[in-house]
Amino acid sequence: MSDYIIGVTGGVASGKSEVTRRFETRGIVVADADLAARAVVAPGTPGLAEVVAAFGPAVLTADGSLDRAAMRQRIFGDEPARRRLESIVHPLVRAQLRRECEAAAGPYAIAAIPLLAEGGGRDAYPWLQRILVIDAAVEVQRMRLMQRDGIDAALAERMIAAQASRSQRLACADDVIVNDGALDALDEQVAALDRRYRALASQPLR
Repeated sequence: MSDYIIGVTGGVASGKSEVTRRFETRGIVVADADLAARAVVAPGTPGLAEVVAAFGPAVLTADGSLDRAAMRQRIFGDEPARRRLESIVHPLVRAQLRRECEAAAGPYAIAAIPLLAEGGGRDAYPWLQRILVIDAAVEVQRMRLMQRDGIDAALAERMIAAQASRSQRLACADDVIVNDGALDALDEQVAALDRRYRALASQPLR
């Protein structure tokens, strides 16, 4: 059981996955918000039933699973519909992440939450003991996106602009890993934070 939970977040192409993989190699369980978002609307779940009740059976595929393409089309450009979907899914994702982290073996656990700042920050996740932000300059994000996804600078800029700003993410950070250089540089930063988190987790929670 892990009572000490770290939230990890960062902008697109900041290197969140590289960081969480390094924590996993040190025996730390990482609960992923993207995977949780799929789990809570899997066939047969109350979450999927609630989505269908709100949006109708047209958002289902022939096998009864959520048609994500149809769902995206349904909420695209429709702010009330998007907010309605988020009001169903986000609380379920938060609860799923908390369950996974609290059930994890190890001195502490990590909840990887890409849209933590956009989803209410610390107020929405009061059970996080600390928040670690993976930070990279916007120009680094843009370059990585263009290389990773084979897109042009304009689309990369729109993807970055669609998220919380760098300053908004940093405002909720207890810890920061700057990831704007070689990946090897992450190892030392992760090792230092792992030592710190193990020490903090060994202390009684106040």
